[in-house]
Amino acid sequence: MSFTRELRQQADRIFQAIYDHPFVRGIADGTLKKEQLIHYVKQDFEYLNAFMRIYGIAISKSRTREEIEMFNEQINFVLHSEVHPHNNFCRVAGVTYEELQGFPLAPSAHHYIRHMLTVAHEGSLGEIVSALLPCPWTYIEIGQRLLEEVKPDESHPFYDWIDFYGGGMSDLTERFCRYVDDWAEHVTEAERLRMREHFLLSCQLEYMFWDMAFREEEWPVAMDLGSEAMGRN
Repeated sequence: MSFTRELRQQADRIFQAIYDHPFVRGIADGTLKKEQLIHYVKQDFEYLNAFMRIYGIAISKSRTREEIEMFNEQINFVLHSEVHPHNNFCRVAGVTYEELQGFPLAPSAHHYIRHMLTVAHEGSLGEIVSALLPCPWTYIEIGQRLLEEVKPDESHPFYDWIDFYGGGMSDLTERFCRYVDDWAEHVTEAERLRMREHFLLSCQLEYMFWDMAFREEEWPVAMDLGSEAMGRN
């Protein structure tokens, strides 16, 4: 069994919990509230901004042009393609995408981004990709399973979201898995353990991100400090 298959097996309960989460079930049956959709997009816009910065750090640590190309392609994907599912949520919520940009991070999103940035600054490329991998991997599994379960047509409010993740990210996940598997073959057991820990923590934080959006999570004590002063990535 490959290293990433071991990781996926170890994280199976988390993947299933994500699929069973009320936010994901709300995508399936089209019942999410406007406020939940808005909160998700506000947080995911900032999360993906951080994701691109982490790809930039990975580029700075790359050893080959092939690695640089891989991370640069993903920056381009986030900038020009991953706006599509956001626009689907915005359309259903009755708001524009531009209205939901530049907001402070909620606690769970803040935690997730700080986790990935710490790995990016302190870890190897193998550790970085291990921390990033749960995001595309969980989303593609959600999309594929919803396509099979719901069989949505264009009348479904979240057809575009389901179709985007169910059919469009398998290449990225497979490429990242091959990268992590190759890296894991040539490092110490201590580094493989770190890669495993980063992956599993990111899986847990993926669950927390969905939960944050469903509960419209905010900081426990309200403070009017402005977006520059608190919770930005």
